[in-house]
Amino acid sequence: MDATEQNHLPKKKKSETEDDKRRKKIVAGSLLKALVRPGGGESSPVDGDQVIYHCTVRTLDGIVVKSTRSECGGRGLPIRDVLGKSKMILGLLEGIPTMHKAEIAMFKMKPEMHYAEKDCPVSAPESFPKDDELHFEIELLDFAKAKIASDDLGVVKKILNEGEGWESPREPYEVKARISAISGDGQVILSQKEEPYFFTFGKSEVPKGLEIGIGTMARKEKAVIYVRKQYLTESPLMHIAQDLEEVHFEVELVHFIQVRDMLGDGRLIKRRIRDGRGEFPMDCPLQDSRLSVHYKGMLLNEEKTVFYDSRTENNDHPLEFSSGEGLVPEGFEMCTRLMLPEEIALVTCPPDYAYDKFPRPPGVPEGAHVQWEIELLGFETPRDWTGLDFQSIMNEAENIRSTGNRLFKEGKFELAKAKYEKVLREFNHVNPQDDEEGKVFGEARNMLHLNVAACLLKMGEWRKSVETCNKVLEAKPGHVKGLYRRGMAYMTGGEYEDARNDFNMMIKVDKSSEGDATAALLKLKQKEQEAESKARKQFKGLFDKKPGEITEVGSEIKEESKTIEEIDEIKDDGEIEEEEEERTRTVVGTERKKWSEKAWPIMKNVVVQIGIQLGVALLGVLIFQFVSSRFT
Repeated sequence: MDATEQNHLPKKKKSETEDDKRRKKIVAGSLLKALVRPGGGESSPVDGDQVIYHCTVRTLDGIVVKSTRSECGGRGLPIRDVLGKSKMILGLLEGIPTMHKAEIAMFKMKPEMHYAEKDCPVSAPESFPKDDELHFEIELLDFAKAKIASDDLGVVKKILNEGEGWESPREPYEVKARISAISGDGQVILSQKEEPYFFTFGKSEVPKGLEIGIGTMARKEKAVIYVRKQYLTESPLMHIAQDLEEVHFEVELVHFIQVRDMLGDGRLIKRRIRDGRGEFPMDCPLQDSRLSVHYKGMLLNEEKTVFYDSRTENNDHPLEFSSGEGLVPEGFEMCTRLMLPEEIALVTCPPDYAYDKFPRPPGVPEGAHVQWEIELLGFETPRDWTGLDFQSIMNEAENIRSTGNRLFKEGKFELAKAKYEKVLREFNHVNPQDDEEGKVFGEARNMLHLNVAACLLKMGEWRKSVETCNKVLEAKPGHVKGLYRRGMAYMTGGEYEDARNDFNMMIKVDKSSEGDATAALLKLKQKEQEAESKARKQFKGLFDKKPGEITEVGSEIKEESKTIEEIDEIKDDGEIEEEEEERTRTVVGTERKKWSEKAWPIMKNVVVQIGIQLGVALLGVLIFQFVSSRFT
């Protein structure tokens, strides 16, 4: 579509604002303007602009009713509003956008144009003659595009000089800024010093409103931050006098150091000590990539003992690894993913994210807190599948799946799941061209879903495992491996009847799966028997207790009870599906099968009867306690 065609497209109608609706109520003659002093320039304020103005209200015979000017009895503090955001009387909402900077104008307003307007959003000051026709003298001191930093307009920013990049400081970044401040009436409160002020973001080292405003700034940006009283808090930077209504801070954000609390609890901290190349985070290796780093590892002891330095101990060869594969400690990888090329960062890491769950280098004791100085030399992103033919895509998918299988066998279930899900996301953009490709693609996708289901089951998420299996069974209802995996998930969650249905369905749809299904059904019976046996032990002796001891017994049952998945580990489940592997068949004795089928109904009835007796016993206790209370 060319530019000419685009110009003829119907433009989306802008939704009507509350202010637009109010303006429709204006009638001719209710608002008149007289120019007292012309302003400069040709531009006028629009919605989104902050306007700063003095206002003096007089009766038609010249008596001052209210004023911001000190010479007219006011405090000398001008009004600051944001057009389209601040609550304003209708006459000013309509009149100020007609003014230029430094202009003085007199607006004659009927009562309905100021505080007598029906449903006026601004309350009239005490003793204000809101039912009178009045003169509003306005001097427009300044206006500029505003960045609203707080919803209540208590912190507003005006940019003087644009900064570099788009990253802004946040807790717990280290910030250097040149800061000066004046009160709303122009009195100097804080003079700018030659050396920038250094503070840690989030540590209350500057007033709250100033910190909120600086949190919207980019490197080397210069701005004025307008802060109202509710955001003027005490800090090492300056004392806040009680009578201060508003402070205007002029800020130049000289520099900030990125400090990230990776876990949110202060244990894993990444501190950038040399800026990298590019924009954060777009140019970071956020996705699984091939990374090249130099690093030095130190113990967090008094000596800062160095236990490894890739520059000296590896002949200056960098460490190269693929992220997302568990090849480096978790804390190390989390931080390198948020680094820019050529950046150097200092990472302080607790033992559970360092070497307690990873092979420890010589000289690193168990439970050691460590510090890494990491330099990201560069990284290579994964191959883009765009433009690849079908076979090449399937080869790429198989490579990633194989990595996932390795991670699964190493017990790194979350990482394995991430690999399978990565391929499934890529598969959303793959379109097989014929039936043969469609068949191969469908089988590969089903296999990946089942692998995800296996990971979820190992992670204790049996319900999500069932949901993932359902994706396979919705596409192919008779999928034997899907039925088997879902049945195992149901069994883990104690949904025995659903599990039995899936295992029996396996035999119906594919006779060759009878060995697997029979073994699974035996396992299911064992689960049920163990659960029933445990329940009987818990209820044993319950009815030998005196009435006052019933509650205590109930608490013991609750304390001892376990979920089904804690009773026994399913050894067959979680094995990753390989096309070339065949699951081991288990033959079950016919006599044992017949015995379990006969025993189950009897045991089920026992459990039901115990439940009924427990209810009767508890009811008896309540009646006994009620009768006792009536006669005491």
